Amino acid sequence: MKEFFRLLKREFKLFIGNSTLRTVFFLAPVFYATLLGFVYKSGKVENTPVLVVDRDNTPLSNQLTEMLDDNKSIKIIKYLQEPLSIKDEVIRHEAAAVVIIPSRFEGDMLQKKYPELNVYINTGNVLTANFASKALQLTIGTFSAGASIKALQKAGMPAAKAATQYEPFKANYITLFNTTGNYLIFMWPAMLAVVLQQVILLAMAVSFAAEFERGSFVKEYLRMKKWAFPTMLIKVIPIWVSSILIVGIYYFMHMIFRVPMPEGILNFILLTAVFVGSASFLGVFISILIPNALKATQILMVIASPAFIISGFTWPLSAMPAFVQMIANIIPLTPFLQAFKILLIQKGSVELTFPYLEHLSILVVVYAVIGWIALKIKLWFIFKKAAPQEIAGESIAEEENE
Repeated sequence: MKEFFRLLKREFKLFIGNSTLRTVFFLAPVFYATLLGFVYKSGKVENTPVLVVDRDNTPLSNQLTEMLDDNKSIKIIKYLQEPLSIKDEVIRHEAAAVVIIPSRFEGDMLQKKYPELNVYINTGNVLTANFASKALQLTIGTFSAGASIKALQKAGMPAAKAATQYEPFKANYITLFNTTGNYLIFMWPAMLAVVLQQVILLAMAVSFAAEFERGSFVKEYLRMKKWAFPTMLIKVIPIWVSSILIVGIYYFMHMIFRVPMPEGILNFILLTAVFVGSASFLGVFISILIPNALKATQILMVIASPAFIISGFTWPLSAMPAFVQMIANIIPLTPFLQAFKILLIQKGSVELTFPYLEHLSILVVVYAVIGWIALKIKLWFIFKKAAPQEIAGESIAEEENE
């Protein structure tokens, strides 16, 4: 036990003394959390440019343009004459959509000829396209309904009856989960989890590999050569302690950016703890397997880089090929984000997160076991290859120190 605490103290000193690890593990999460928080601070995209080509230029077409301009989500750029190239104008103004009001728009409406509006959506950016499309559908639909009801009233129909004639049945659309469509709530916490996994893997990549490279493992861990799992704990405990600090910083930044905390905070703490454990043991396994610190870092970054894309957070796992789903399910971020979405965005019951907590727990056990096996084998080879006089010399030196 004395040797365990000596090496644990040494590991903390190595961790704190490594300027690269300090920068990656402490500054990177704070920097990314702040940067991404300000990126998504508005929560929703507003004043998105939309081009309106008014070929009619009549009071009714102007009224439609004014209604569109009143919608805060979009900003209208009006053309009374059609430009030579609409596509070039869309690119120049970074417009999300183009609304073309046809000539004789007002005349056809008054004569009940049902003119057609052409709306072109710029799907070069799917996010802004969705916001603009939703705003245009709402405004144009409202204008169309109002114009139809007004026409029926002019024909002598009472207002109440005119409304039912236009709309024979009413459909109520009620949004669930993140009802304001706030992108900060949706994206920012998930990206913090991505960053946390990334820095854990980066820190763990050099944990064993660096010791193997500089040849200090035999000297320092001679008395621990039969204790593989405690040796693993010595490497991961500093990461676990530091992760508590990072999660605390994240909590503070939730308050700064006014992002709500997940439901069932105790369950969330447990979920985060298991997530940190599974990510750290994955890093340990790769660090033991790959004796070169640079190569271990590269392999873990290859694993971590696409983790968010294939996690199922923004694109459903069911829509991915089976082999991609298999890869996603062995990365700790996948079940964590699925449970995180339930607790933070959907405000679901804690019980709904249990399958994902179980998934993470399995990953912890699997990575801990295979890491333990890999380290047992590694210890056997290292101390077998080590010169007997070197081991004997270290043993004598240690006895004299005692």
